[in-house]
Amino acid sequence: MTWHTGRLIDHVHLRAKNFIATRHFYTAVLGVLGLKIDQSGEGWFQVDELFVDAADARTIPTHVHLAFQARDRAMVDAFYKTALAAGGRDNGKPGERHYHPGYYGAFVLDPDGNNIEAVFHGPVQRSAASVELNPA
Repeated sequence: MTWHTGRLIDHVHLRAKNFIATRHFYTAVLGVLGLKIDQSGEGWFQVDELFVDAADARTIPTHVHLAFQARDRAMVDAFYKTALAAGGRDNGKPGERHYHPGYYGAFVLDPDGNNIEAVFHGPVQRSAASVELNPA
């Protein structure tokens, strides 16, 4: 099995109040970004550094801001449209933002109220598509 990771965050863990709606939402929006759920089990799933499980009587849903990388503006637009169709709520239509030149993003609230963004930072050249970790 191969894992992909970046350099700063090992993983982000979300606890979902409505796990079924949350899984549906992330399956849809991550699919638009070219990603799929690569590991899952009863009440949990994982996509690269994102781990989501069902909140229970001992835990509470999380409330965070996550920004997913998009390859271009069209992908940001598709993310936004798909997120709304999959049960997300508008929290900022696609458009340029003042954060830095070329910043193009869209914001939605997932079924648990997390602020989820897709962002394109303008044309860049990556040194690698991802970092692959293979257990020794």
